[in-house]
Amino acid sequence: MPRIEGRNPVYEALRGPRKIHRIFLQSGASGDSIAQILKLAEEKNVPITRMEADKLTASAKSHAHQGVIAEADSLREYDLSDIIAIKEQKESDSLIIILDEIKDPHNFGAIIRTAYAAGADAVIYQDRRAVDVTPVVLKSAAGAAEHIPLVKVTNLNYAIKDLKAANYWIAGADIAAEQTHFQADLTGSLGLVIGSEGSGLRRLVRENCDFLVKIPMRGQLGSLNASVAAAIIIYEIFRQQG
Repeated sequence: MPRIEGRNPVYEALRGPRKIHRIFLQSGASGDSIAQILKLAEEKNVPITRMEADKLTASAKSHAHQGVIAEADSLREYDLSDIIAIKEQKESDSLIIILDEIKDPHNFGAIIRTAYAAGADAVIYQDRRAVDVTPVVLKSAAGAAEHIPLVKVTNLNYAIKDLKAANYWIAGADIAAEQTHFQADLTGSLGLVIGSEGSGLRRLVRENCDFLVKIPMRGQLGSLNASVAAAIIIYEIFRQQG
């Protein structure tokens, strides 16, 4: 059964639509966040099991459970048709974040968190050669994964083509781009593609983008962490789309 670890992720899961079956709480855990979890758990009739710290830690996957672990149903599975339907019902522009072989769960979770904060409609990711939604991802997302659709696809290039057919422009983040994200027109319904931590966008994914953008840098590092780069560009899109 899927697990959720950490105070804020468990609290947001209790606020969200999926069923929480049981919460394991470290003996002696206290504070405002614990009180909020206990209140919601009582309202939703979720049983609480108290555990000693060493036993709770031994069962954790994220190594940052903060004294709280929940067992829950899986997150709802979305597909592209669900996301396109959301776009068609909106009066404003739509933003989708597309991840090309993101392998670090902390990056994945941080991007989910930023995407939700900026009002993106979904995060699309691959089912192979990429991290899946794990307790570490959920912890890094700080509860945002409960509130934004996550779409797992088999072929990212097919997904991009389907989004184009639904009138999305596709922008790829690439260090070799000729224009910066400040110079690019990022208005309209947009899919932003973020490449893997090591090699960036794959060739065919890059070729399927309508245009590329880069983040200007004065230092000599060459590139930024994937989640940091995503956040910088996402908030420029947020600014331009108003």
